[in-house]
Amino acid sequence: MTQDELKQAVARAALDYIKPKLYDNSVIGVGTGSTANYFIDYLAEIKADIFACVASSEASAQRLKSHGIPVYDLNSVDEVTFYIDGADESNPQLALIKGGGAALTREKIVAAVAREFICIADDSKWVKHLGNFPLPVEVIPMARSHVARELVKLGGDPIYREGVVTDNGNIILDIYNFIIPNPRQIEQDINNITGVVSNGLFALRPADVLLLGGKDGVKQIREG
Repeated sequence: MTQDELKQAVARAALDYIKPKLYDNSVIGVGTGSTANYFIDYLAEIKADIFACVASSEASAQRLKSHGIPVYDLNSVDEVTFYIDGADESNPQLALIKGGGAALTREKIVAAVAREFICIADDSKWVKHLGNFPLPVEVIPMARSHVARELVKLGGDPIYREGVVTDNGNIILDIYNFIIPNPRQIEQDINNITGVVSNGLFALRPADVLLLGGKDGVKQIREG
């Protein structure tokens, strides 16, 4: 299977996973990126069975609306039943690196509210230790140089992602050459740097289940 076919398979598996668990007034949180886009397209098949969606980016909100799926502001709902999103990396504890699409802060907010966080990814994203994929950090623009110096002290090589402005009006620093043996501690350490809005480590709030697509089909993985 091609990588696109694997993404489609895990997106379909996510739809099959949530369908039996839906109830009246279910609100679905939807992430950002190519795998999440496939899920949005499949979600249109059952739009009559869900109350609304919450999107982690303007792009995902527009894609949902194009299918006639109502999109609510997160502040307008009591809870998010499921949050479905892709990842750039996942380890066996289901800690993730996300943010390749620069939507990490809103993704992290929706994940924090969700009762169940379902990550969907192809098996190229499965790693023993996080960090081969550059770790994105969302930064207030005036703090860019200060944050970069502090990230160097942590052992990374931060590079400004030129031409990218987040939906929150901030910039992204990507940390290269930064293997992460303790994701929970590193997530806290980076968030404690003045000027950092959020970083792409999802370790303090990892995924609850990972639907991982490979040549043998889609595996359901829980922390272990």
